[in-house]
Amino acid sequence: MRILLPLSLCLCAFTSPLRAQAPPDESASRNGRVVIERAEVAAERPTLTFFVHELTEDQVREVGALAEHVQLVVGLSRDEATARATEPQGIDAYYATPEFLQAAPQLVWIQAQSAGVDRTVGLDAVQSGRVLLTNLRAVHGPAIADHAFAMLLALTRDLPVHLAGRAEGRWDREGSGQLEPIALAGRTLLVVGLGGIGTEIAQRGHGFGMTVLATRRSSDEAPDWVQHVGRPDELLTLLPQADVVAIAVPLTDETRGLFNAAAFAAMKPGSYLVNIARGQVVDTAALLAALQSGRLAGACLDVTDPEPLPADHPLWKLPNVVITPHVASRAQLTDDRAWELFRENLRRFDAAEPLLNAVDPVAGY
Repeated sequence: MRILLPLSLCLCAFTSPLRAQAPPDESASRNGRVVIERAEVAAERPTLTFFVHELTEDQVREVGALAEHVQLVVGLSRDEATARATEPQGIDAYYATPEFLQAAPQLVWIQAQSAGVDRTVGLDAVQSGRVLLTNLRAVHGPAIADHAFAMLLALTRDLPVHLAGRAEGRWDREGSGQLEPIALAGRTLLVVGLGGIGTEIAQRGHGFGMTVLATRRSSDEAPDWVQHVGRPDELLTLLPQADVVAIAVPLTDETRGLFNAAAFAAMKPGSYLVNIARGQVVDTAALLAALQSGRLAGACLDVTDPEPLPADHPLWKLPNVVITPHVASRAQLTDDRAWELFRENLRRFDAAEPLLNAVDPVAGY
């Protein structure tokens, strides 16, 4: 059966739920934004099949009302899905294994259920442009930014020792005695990766009265609350200016090991590192050395390398480190925003409109 697919599945930016930017024009395409043209939709529309791992009955009904030509297949195991790989035109990334893609001639769309796509973007079908990959970038921003500052405040206000004192019924105003608590107002925050999540972190830093600097690859106009946006190659120049460095870059070949011994040597003595991106962006041995030497006042880590962090790893034992197990995005708001985006993309898939949040396979995000 010949499946006729939506016209112009485009690289579009998702700025907020149910609000999409217009498809890129010719000049945008010349600047490297990806546009994948498809055949025009026939008058008699075929059913488009989408495999999704988890969806409630209410969500299935919502999609049915919005996208009448999309048939959802819910809850298959990976083996069951691979056995039926000839059926779908779209899948969620849970099923995106090399074996599945090899057996899926009609597949044209993978929806990642996260912002990071480092496990999917390198697949041959995505790299060749045969399959369009979309993600959930910007969806997780508010919750992750809140979490980043929760970890940072825990360290800068000496909360771990006071929470331990509470459990023991101990009133001790001296705290840990290792670090003098600091206020964030008047300090400088450097956001490495001013994307959807980085922008939310930057906004909160501004709200705390911080001077906000940032780096990013694009030349988009910076928000008012960011004083300076540098290119990625300016990182070592900007690091010495920052009291707090928040990492929010995707994991790509360019960012793997970005925070190495040279980066930590460039950071201001007594500064703090916050990593809510990917563990492999940071050289763990170099981070440990910077913490043990006192170069860094502390580190806030929602991600680590390796992950999970082994129980006997020395990072667990450092009093100036806060570690959470890759949970920064968890919130009802995140779930609601993710569902709105996914639902809107299914509606667009049915209506032959550009899909939101297409990933550039060359850039890796």
